[in-house]
Amino acid sequence: MMHLMIRSISAVVACVFVVLTSAEAFSEYKQPNIIFILADDLGFNQIGAYGDTPIKTPNLDSLAKNGIRFTQAYAGNTVCSPSRVSLFTGRDGRLMDNNSNTVQLEAIDVTIAHVLKHAGYDTALFGKYSIGSQMGVTDPLAMGFDTWFGMYSILEGHRQYPHVLWRDGKKVRIESNEGGKKGAYAQELFAGEAIDYIRRDRDNPFFIMLAFSSPHAELGAPEEFVRPYEKEFTEIPYTGMATGTPADKYAWYYPEAVERPHATLAGMVTAFDAYVGKIVSTLKERGIDDNTLIVFTSDNGPHDEGGGDPRFFKASEPYKGMKRDLYDGGIHVPMIVHWPAAIRIGRVDSTPWAFADVLPTFADIAGVPLNSVPRVRTNGVSIRSRLNDSPLVLPERTLYWEFGKQAGDPNSGVIGEVFQAARRGPWKAVRYGIDARVELYQIEKDPSESDELSEKHPEIHQEFVSLFEQYKG
Repeated sequence: MMHLMIRSISAVVACVFVVLTSAEAFSEYKQPNIIFILADDLGFNQIGAYGDTPIKTPNLDSLAKNGIRFTQAYAGNTVCSPSRVSLFTGRDGRLMDNNSNTVQLEAIDVTIAHVLKHAGYDTALFGKYSIGSQMGVTDPLAMGFDTWFGMYSILEGHRQYPHVLWRDGKKVRIESNEGGKKGAYAQELFAGEAIDYIRRDRDNPFFIMLAFSSPHAELGAPEEFVRPYEKEFTEIPYTGMATGTPADKYAWYYPEAVERPHATLAGMVTAFDAYVGKIVSTLKERGIDDNTLIVFTSDNGPHDEGGGDPRFFKASEPYKGMKRDLYDGGIHVPMIVHWPAAIRIGRVDSTPWAFADVLPTFADIAGVPLNSVPRVRTNGVSIRSRLNDSPLVLPERTLYWEFGKQAGDPNSGVIGEVFQAARRGPWKAVRYGIDARVELYQIEKDPSESDELSEKHPEIHQEFVSLFEQYKG
């Protein structure tokens, strides 16, 4: 008990030191523009900066080279909705009542956009939303965004060439995609809206949430991005429902056949990389690139839906698992931070952090004391002190995830099993079911989570068992 008290006191002292030193270090910077770019189901090893992927991502690689490439960053969950709620609200699974893919924002919730409005930011969301189904109550405009264009429901996010999108709460027909046509690619539309927004004259700093719905299935991208890969891979066509027999358990959601699934998925990633490049070019044209903070990441690990094959691309490597897993392959994501005004020397950073930390970090950067924001409820911490060329060490803490896996159909709405995971320092624990045994791994030395260590380190194992028992369900 005494060593736990000492560790707690040390952590508090360290936190105070970080806050004070961080404030001093950042006093020279005015509020930056902030662009948060979220990919959908992109694996850790699916962009060039993170590995040996054959997928070309020169623009993201450049941001990583000239910014911070975090190697130990985590999503909020292993599937879309709870991961995004964690991101938007700054809460991990310990503060969420629902950790399944049915979770939605509630009217009382305070989001990143709400917090940044306290600092005078103009706020915009472009792309996939899927976490607020009550129009006028939990839609993006009600959740702190001044401007909104994109997809509203979770199933809308399954279409790369949608027939309908939403602009500020009103449906917009995409006529060029009607009748089987594919004239307007969703990701290009979202990026184009962001670029138009950046080009507007304004008195306030801006916050853009650009949430691509790619490379989530369905698989699809403009031919200009797919063509360069057409001879790169040995392909087995995905038949969807074209033969009358489902190609896989997801075919009801993705019925259209895809002749070149590997080339198409690679093209999807290269496409949004190109759009990121256009955004960066627009910032430079406007002369605001230096003090614009860009964050790029993914909402969870890679999928095996609609013809996607994460094993073929080694999408999660060196980690085990994929989307719907709480092994690291399902939650360990790429995380690139680019902010030339504060980060002038590119580096690789191994600090563990997660989506719950984004809201307090942005509040810190914008100068918003969270105790001044009504109803805000977060258990994340600010990592602002890492976002410079003289970073401070963050106190050790425990990261936590909980996933309510739906029974049968992945969108059944019926919770079948509850998985838990936690990480503290080099240690990672996983439990696949409330009554299952808790597995213990030394994740830094064993990223594939293959050497189970609970019997060799019983005291550490028991700490995680107690944590899981405290928060289960």
